[in-house]
Amino acid sequence: MTHFPQFAATLALAIGLASCGNAASVDTQPVSSPTVTDPAPFDGDFAIEEIGSYAEPWAVAVIPGTEIVVVTEKAGGLKGYDAASGKALFFTGAPRVDYGGQGGMGDVAFLPSEAGAPLSGRAIYLSWVEAGENNTRGAVVGRGTLSCEDHQTCAIEGLEVIWRQDKVTGRGHYSHRIAFSPDGQHIFVASGERQKMEPAQDTTNNLGSIVRLDLDGTPASDNPLAGQDGASVDIWSWGHRNILGLAFDAQGRLWDMEHGPRGGDELNLVRQGENYGWPRVSDGMHYDGTPIPNHDTSDAYARPAITWTPVIAPGSMIFYRGALFPGMQGDALIAGLSSNAIIRVEIDGERAREVARYPMGARIRGVTEGPDGALWVIEDGEGGRLLRLTPG
Repeated sequence: MTHFPQFAATLALAIGLASCGNAASVDTQPVSSPTVTDPAPFDGDFAIEEIGSYAEPWAVAVIPGTEIVVVTEKAGGLKGYDAASGKALFFTGAPRVDYGGQGGMGDVAFLPSEAGAPLSGRAIYLSWVEAGENNTRGAVVGRGTLSCEDHQTCAIEGLEVIWRQDKVTGRGHYSHRIAFSPDGQHIFVASGERQKMEPAQDTTNNLGSIVRLDLDGTPASDNPLAGQDGASVDIWSWGHRNILGLAFDAQGRLWDMEHGPRGGDELNLVRQGENYGWPRVSDGMHYDGTPIPNHDTSDAYARPAITWTPVIAPGSMIFYRGALFPGMQGDALIAGLSSNAIIRVEIDGERAREVARYPMGARIRGVTEGPDGALWVIEDGEGGRLLRLTPG
């Protein structure tokens, strides 16, 4: 086990050092000071246990009610680690993926409502990229059932595609993150705008949107565009760019974390039927330097809770619920790619502020929480490590 010194998560640090000397955070509206209720908040010192390395890991999840951590690998396939036994877990029956650019295997998710069920027979949800006609491709979500005949092998049986992203050319901005609603009745899927920009403002397609489905993949009957001629009835919100973080907070509210263009990464409180403005507004600019009107120049679109320029390049995100890291409860923890860090954001009502940044020395693709409150983290790229973080 390696002790990895970090920076203290205090308000004075967040203000005085501008997020530990990396990318500064820019609030898009006034925020209040955080309320510290824990007499000994987490001081930023992690003890880091290296579990193993993976081929371009993309997503990390813990099977509810177990200590089994599952990692997807971008070129295809899943691998697991059982923290209770210290043994690897192997999965068969994963789908064939269209690998290249930003595409390949994506997210993995399990129903929280099945936390007490045997491993065999549980539902498993996966997202990946599939090829279409005429050099097109798009993300899909599939649902299967686990069949685990022994303690180290599980087959994915009956895997069936239940949702498809509209297919276009290119290999970027698939997004395809998965989140279940707190009531366990719906699945939310992030659908990126595939680097095409304008489709995010066109609700006749499902690009640049967050979609809301029943657990079998059917569009929820009370979605905001239901009954509108020509509309994609799976849409919950639109005007999004490239969503790589999607999570519900303790109040049951959905938040997303989006990559901006040159600047303007943003954390959004996602509301039913809202338009988030891309590419009409952004706190960043186009890669060729062409300006984009800032969010505060228009009242026509929902505004982010916080934006970052320079960017943090987010991976996945969670809202921390455990007690292992004092004072973190309710905070968003965001995996940072170009920022090589875990970014901690405090939520105050509908407002947000970065309160700490924990340098990790590598691009961080994903973060999730274990049943004991420990953090499970995956690094990005070939040989990316799976790490277990506890207080140092």
